[in-house]
This record gives sequence, structure tokens and C-alpha cells, in this order.
Amino acid sequence: MCLSTGNHTGYRRFKGTRTTPDEITSLYAGLKSALLTDFDVLLSGYIPSAGAVDAVAAIARDLRVRATQRRPGGFFWVLDPVMGDQGRLYVAKDIVDRHIACVRGGGVDLVLPNGFEAELLTGRPVGSVRMLADVVGVLGDLHDLGVPHVIVTMEDRKENGKAFMVVAGSSRKTDGSSRVWMVEVPLLDCFFSGTGDMFAALMVARLREAAEAQGLLETDGWMPPDTVPANETPLAKAAEKVLSSMQTVLEKTITAKDEELARLDQAQETTGGPRRDQSEDVGVDVGVNEETRKYLALTKASEIRLVRNWRDLVDPRERFKAQAVDLSK
Repeated sequence: MCLSTGNHTGYRRFKGTRTTPDEITSLYAGLKSALLTDFDVLLSGYIPSAGAVDAVAAIARDLRVRATQRRPGGFFWVLDPVMGDQGRLYVAKDIVDRHIACVRGGGVDLVLPNGFEAELLTGRPVGSVRMLADVVGVLGDLHDLGVPHVIVTMEDRKENGKAFMVVAGSSRKTDGSSRVWMVEVPLLDCFFSGTGDMFAALMVARLREAAEAQGLLETDGWMPPDTVPANETPLAKAAEKVLSSMQTVLEKTITAKDEELARLDQAQETTGGPRRDQSEDVGVDVGVNEETRKYLALTKASEIRLVRNWRDLVDPRERFKAQAVDLSK
């Protein structure tokens, strides 16, 4: 609800508006006046200003108070702290500071940073989270700051040249210690926009499902007993399904992308129609040069095919299993 644009920012050209803190607060006031505040989950992603972060945090606090009056575990806040990646910030420094305040305020149930964002949240030096041991340390740091569930994603290039995304998570034990699991997912040779949003949204649905299966929806923070192994926690089971869904959908997206670009090229070769760099679907502005047209056509062709592959979201083929990480080594 914090950003309204005609297309996503991956196109590098977009128009729209950023929602102000007052508008966010007003929208929530409208929900309260209509008695529409019986939410059990809040997912927050990109937030455009420090004031807007504060407004979202205030809503989360109010929802928690209302929900806990009904039952324990009645509210769960998933924070996707969209701030940057690979050492580069997307947002102003004061937005980073407000996200840190949210994490340290004790109201976040699950945080979903990438490696760079995890460094920002924990105060670790930029570029220091590279190895699995570093990720394990960050998971512990975020637990110490008050977040019961954490998932960190980062790219990890292997010695044989193959690239993998490492997804590591932990659900805190009652003594504050971590129980860490990890999944390695082969990276695909394509740039997608929105995979972080997709991961966060699917995690909300699958985590609630897994917590319900273990009878935890009326337990504070949906936290399993300490006796549950790391790779059997609801967080780990949810991630397995989410990553299986995503990998399949993204692979099918690559196939569809290649077919779409091939059709554009074939149209030019056989009928003299528009090439992929001159398709009417990617704009006709005289100020758009050939290189930009090519980029826009590629970006459009790479749009994630969610709706047409809905079955892979609802009932994914099992492709990944979370592995417990031995913290004694």
C-alpha cells in the first residue's frame, strides 16, 4: 500500500506516487471505523520514507494489542526490510534507521533480509556476511535483537563455477539460541523483478499453513517447542514449499521469455514486423533509443508468469529439503 506505479521499477521507467505517512494512517483509521481490524498477519515490504515506516510500525503495534486480546498468537508481523542489495542502498539512511528500530522494538515476528540488509540491521560491516558461518552469526544477532524467526538469503558461488542461492533460517529456542537450517537453490541465468516480494508473500501463506499443521496458531509467535529439530520447524517446512514453487515458476518463466523474444525476432525476419527492440508493446516515445527498447522488451518478456502457473504455487512438486546446520562445529 506504500507505492502505486503503473509498472514495477525494474523497467527503470515508471510513474506513480509514494504513499505518505498521513495517508497510511488515514487508511488504517478507515479500517478501524468499519471494524475491519481482525487481521492475524501483517506483511510489510518496501516502505518509501522513515515516517511511513513509523506509521506501519504503529499499525502493527495496534493490531497486536487487538489480536492478543482475542488469543495468544493472534497476530504475526512479517517484515521484509527492502533497503538494498549487494552493498548498494535503495533507500535513504533514515529509512534504514527506522527499520533497525522496528527490529529492535520487539514487535517483528519474522524478518526476511538478504545478506546486505542483514548486515545493516545487525551493524556488521558491509561485505562481511559471505560464508555460512557468517549467516549463522547474523541469525543469532537478529534473535538477540528480539526477532524470533529469521530467514536470510544470499548468493553463494561454488568453486566449480556454479552459483547457488543460500537460504538459511532459524526459529529461536526458549533459551535464546538458534536452531539453524539451510537450503541451497541453483541460481537461474535470468534477471527477474519481484522475486523477493514473491518469496515474502508465499512465506506468509505457507508459514501459517505449517504452523496450523503443528497446532501452533494459538501459541505466541507460532513458536514450536524446543524439541522440534531445526529442519522440522514450521519455518523450514514453509521454506521448502515456497522455494519449490518459485524455482518451478521461474524456470517456466524463462521458457516463456525465450519463446516471446523468439516470436518478436521471427516476426521481423518473416514479415518485416517489429523486432524485439522496436515492438509497439514497449513504447513509441521518440526519446527511447534502441538500447532502451531492447531492455524494455527483455524486461517485459521476463515478467514472472504467476497466474498461468498457479498450480505450481498451490501444489508444488517437492524439490528442496531443508538441512539442519550443526552449530557445534
